Amino acid sequence: MELYRKVRLACADGMSKRAAARHFNISRDTVAKALAFSVPPGYRRTAPIKRPKLDGFIAIIDAWLEGDREAPGKQRHTAKRVFDRLRAEHGFTGGYTIVKDYVRERERRKREMFVPLAHPPGHAQADFGEAVAIIGGIEQKACFFVMDLPHSDAGFVRAYPAATAEAWADGHVHAFAFFGRVPLSILYDNDRCLVSKILPDGTRKRARLFSALQSHYLFHDRYGRPGKGNDKGSVEGLVGFARRNFMVPIPRFASWEEFNAYLEAQCRKRWNDILRGHKETIGARLQRDLEAMRPVATAPFEACAQASGQVSSQALVRYDTNDYSVPVAHGHQDVWIRGYVEEVVIGCRGEVIARHPRCYGREDVIYNPIHYLPLIEQKINALDQAAPLADWHLPEEFDSLRRLMEARMQKMGRREYVQVLRLLETFGFEDLHAAVKHALRLGAVSFDAVKHLLLCRIEKRPAKLDLDVYPFLPRANVATTSPASYMSLMTEARP
Repeated sequence: MELYRKVRLACADGMSKRAAARHFNISRDTVAKALAFSVPPGYRRTAPIKRPKLDGFIAIIDAWLEGDREAPGKQRHTAKRVFDRLRAEHGFTGGYTIVKDYVRERERRKREMFVPLAHPPGHAQADFGEAVAIIGGIEQKACFFVMDLPHSDAGFVRAYPAATAEAWADGHVHAFAFFGRVPLSILYDNDRCLVSKILPDGTRKRARLFSALQSHYLFHDRYGRPGKGNDKGSVEGLVGFARRNFMVPIPRFASWEEFNAYLEAQCRKRWNDILRGHKETIGARLQRDLEAMRPVATAPFEACAQASGQVSSQALVRYDTNDYSVPVAHGHQDVWIRGYVEEVVIGCRGEVIARHPRCYGREDVIYNPIHYLPLIEQKINALDQAAPLADWHLPEEFDSLRRLMEARMQKMGRREYVQVLRLLETFGFEDLHAAVKHALRLGAVSFDAVKHLLLCRIEKRPAKLDLDVYPFLPRANVATTSPASYMSLMTEARP
């Protein structure tokens, strides 16, 4: 720029082009360009690039790259692979750089263009993202549900162990409660938890649980093109923002509840931000979103998948590849199953017969040892080999009770020990543990004694097994019999 200024000033003062070229040590073409343009115009190509070694192979390269549209994303041609194939299969003698430049230029021309969109208030977009979190000391994958309101850029984030249909429904329930309103419509991708099938005319056949959710809250659903995540760019951006800002460094929490409380607090904190291109905070723009949205339904929605099953001969019910135990009294019966995010509930007719924490593994068996105690009482020889009891770690007082019972009554002692454990069918573990410790202190080692002490603890009355609380009762004093006493009896009996 400085050279242009000097050349133009010199020529304006009467210096010829030849003299200016000689004085500034530049060509006369450069002097002419400086006089034609007040600032350097930059490099201007007047003819297309000539690639004599590559031009004969362009049709081949284009055919390969067009064929890649049908191939998986990770198995498509790179510039290096195109170069190697041209040399090996077609005798190409050019260099790698011209091939790389052509492939890059071609891909740049093929990139999709987008229309800037305006988002009216009252609508939302939803998606799931993935991150790594440490929950309860265990590093695991966290699938986090995200709902974004594009008009205000307000968002909601909630984490789950897996992106199941129940997690989708539960995420909606908590998002609606977080905002206090329901969007007029929500844009999704074609996740299998939401869309069971895309019909030939483009309409979607909704999954049963999602259809029930939509009917309950009365919002419209919209869908992006299959495989095109950029159709819902607002929520895709929020997924990345949440991962980079809420989950770096790797989050560590004792439970999922604590993790989700943290995420909710971060979402509220973000309402004070003013984003690029806006003059209002997210919270201020959120008010327009809320005014356009619908009120939340007063009746609660049960975010659970429902299924039916049959109890096996081992008192197990299968749900989502995992087996959950039920009381043995319901063996071989038909049951209904409700799968929530955090638990699995199993019922028979109108009665709930079992509750288990939800397992997200595959082909696992989840036992409740109490379910099998009635059967073990009948088949007492299976006590030491029963799989449901293998990982049941009871306090050492229970082991002491069992040893004393077996030493005193042998096989019947084991059966009475199982009867003591069966008290857990009705009473709490803490109360039973206290009763067992009390029985050991008193030396009252029997099922009846433990049950009596347990009932007395619950009813808050003194136990009749302890004579110290009854000082007015007479005490029996049994002395040791002397052999001389028997001799005197025999003497008196003689004629």
